[in-house]
Amino acid sequence: MLHIIAALNEYYALGRDNKLLWHIPEDLKRFKDITYGKSIIMGRKTFESLPCILPKRKHIVITRDKSYNILDERVEIVHHVEDVLKYKDSPIESFVSGGGEIYKQLLPYCNKLYLTKIHSHEKGDTYFPKFDKSNYHVIEFKEHCYGNIKYSFITYEKN
Repeated sequence: MLHIIAALNEYYALGRDNKLLWHIPEDLKRFKDITYGKSIIMGRKTFESLPCILPKRKHIVITRDKSYNILDERVEIVHHVEDVLKYKDSPIESFVSGGGEIYKQLLPYCNKLYLTKIHSHEKGDTYFPKFDKSNYHVIEFKEHCYGNIKYSFITYEKN
């Protein structure tokens, strides 16, 4: 099964200059808890923005660069979004984790959206795609606050 995990704000902004717009420890913990032991699918820039190869996860990196290579058994390089569609029918959960273009291309194939909605209005240079919420129902909604940052954990499941 393919799912999405993302943190975005009221404008659907994800980040700027290949960095997240916020540092919210509870959001990072949620990401870890949800993706631990699973596969995470991302574009090359998102992969390169990680501090390291995340433990106990298979990283599937999508890049057009045919010469791109990471010599680590935890990393699989693919060159087309279509190469990851095989995971949509798998009983094992895989999580699309960025960036904006990868989310846009894979959103139609994802069953659940694990979103952290930050209640702010910063502008970014990378955005989550707009989606028709009537195609989903909410299975989790929890409001939180970190300092002066208000945010919600929202999980949508496709109808």
